Amino acid sequence: MPPITLAILVIALVALTGLLLGSVRVRGIGLGPAGVLFAGILFGHFGASIDPEIAHFAKEFGLILFVFTIGLQLGPGIVQLWKQQGLLLNGLALLIVLQGLLLVIGFLYLLDLPAVTAAGLFSGATTNTPSLGAAEQTATALGSERVGPLENLASAYAVAYPGAIVGIIVSMLLIRRLFAVNVQQEAESLRASEVNHHEKIERMSVQVDNANLDGSVFGQIPGIEETAVRISRIKRSGEQDVHAATEETLIHSGDVIQIVGPQSGLRRFAPLIGRKSDWDLMTTSGDAEFRRVFVTDPRVLNHTLRELSLDKYFNTSVTRIYRAGLEMTASGSSKFHYGDVAHIVGDRNSLDRATAFLGNSGKSLKETPFSPLFLGIAAGVLLGEIPFSIPGVPFPIKLGLAGGPLIAAIVLSLVGNIGKFVWYIPYSANLALRELGIILFLACAGLGAGSTYFAAVTSLDGLKWMIAGLVVTMVPLLTTAALARLVWKQNYLTICGVIAGSMTDPPALAFANSLAESQAPATSYAAVYPLTMILRIIAAQAIVFLFS
Repeated sequence: MPPITLAILVIALVALTGLLLGSVRVRGIGLGPAGVLFAGILFGHFGASIDPEIAHFAKEFGLILFVFTIGLQLGPGIVQLWKQQGLLLNGLALLIVLQGLLLVIGFLYLLDLPAVTAAGLFSGATTNTPSLGAAEQTATALGSERVGPLENLASAYAVAYPGAIVGIIVSMLLIRRLFAVNVQQEAESLRASEVNHHEKIERMSVQVDNANLDGSVFGQIPGIEETAVRISRIKRSGEQDVHAATEETLIHSGDVIQIVGPQSGLRRFAPLIGRKSDWDLMTTSGDAEFRRVFVTDPRVLNHTLRELSLDKYFNTSVTRIYRAGLEMTASGSSKFHYGDVAHIVGDRNSLDRATAFLGNSGKSLKETPFSPLFLGIAAGVLLGEIPFSIPGVPFPIKLGLAGGPLIAAIVLSLVGNIGKFVWYIPYSANLALRELGIILFLACAGLGAGSTYFAAVTSLDGLKWMIAGLVVTMVPLLTTAALARLVWKQNYLTICGVIAGSMTDPPALAFANSLAESQAPATSYAAVYPLTMILRIIAAQAIVFLFS
């Protein structure tokens, strides 16, 4: 059978077997996508193999797909998370890395390990392939006469790696059992917290009584920007019909206007212009209508509502913005993201023109734009290959094929678009690419380790390495997770994301994502991943450099 045909067949069979294995749940707990790794080990043990070059490509490309789609999905949320908990979460990740490093140094002396073996153990026990490559570069530069047998580096890594994946998942389950965590309640708590951080948007009818504002332009009234209040409708004094109103609308004493904004903003702003009215302008006759419009035209992205001036050019007012299930107020400084739903008020003709300007293409929201996707991947690969120096570290650092695409995706998702290149993937497509990527990665990783795994772990040295690796994996995770739960009262799903991110372990993240319908694990994973990746690369090279 031709090598490519054989590779496709073997990977497909491994993926199928692993997914079936992962779907088996005992007391509600299953391996999920991580089952593919163990299926690969079993297939490899019984002689299944594919061309090494094909396997290497499939594994790395799968990893790139996985981390890049995660970065795109979570980039906008990273900023908010960093503002709220960035220091704490990265502090927890740093604690995990330092404990693992100290434990490896302890085993280096206790078991009289060569430095390269200790470095391989550190990389495998923390499932960090880039640190393995960095340690290999340092060991090659120093020479085998100084560092010892170079093959021990890869052997220790291969022995520790599968056990580490199991150890990470077991650590998550132990924390869940130890603290009697109800995962669904944790997910609900996070959703409630997200809603609380976004104050509820309401509408209010106010009669203009402030004589000083007679004839004023609504958008020029002091306090508009600070209170994030928008005007949507107006009933002129002495008239019965309601008309659409914008920031450019002139208001007069006796007018009744409808304002929209957060509760606190409405309470502060309403007394400045008058008093609350019993008029319901939503049900009063007139030409004012509202419409929900999808933002899909790249021209309107990265511009504030003040710059777009929809009120001036289209005689419409954007009163609310719906993004990722959250309702937000629309202030002058608000910017549209691709896929936002804008709540717009105006007359029918004005709404038609504003709708065409914003795009409102439901078809575009369902399509996956592959050009920006591959442009972003290319940028991420190049970023991962750029060496940079850190003061006091005698070797250059690279983010590699895992860190580079992740950072690129986060940055590009925050940028949103460059011209017609829009970094947006529908959620279903994002999830499909993410799952495909992790399946390819795990299948090839398992096949690669399967041929030697059982022989290695049944030898005396291999057994020592495996036990030491499990200690290096689990002790830092359990102690840090317990502290996070007891001292800082962190949500269980957030802790799982920190655990997976601190170990830079995609299979663990896939498992954490399968626990509940929540983005918390992936968000915290992405928040701690960059710092952790750099620290682990430095630590692995430092072990070789300092203890050879």
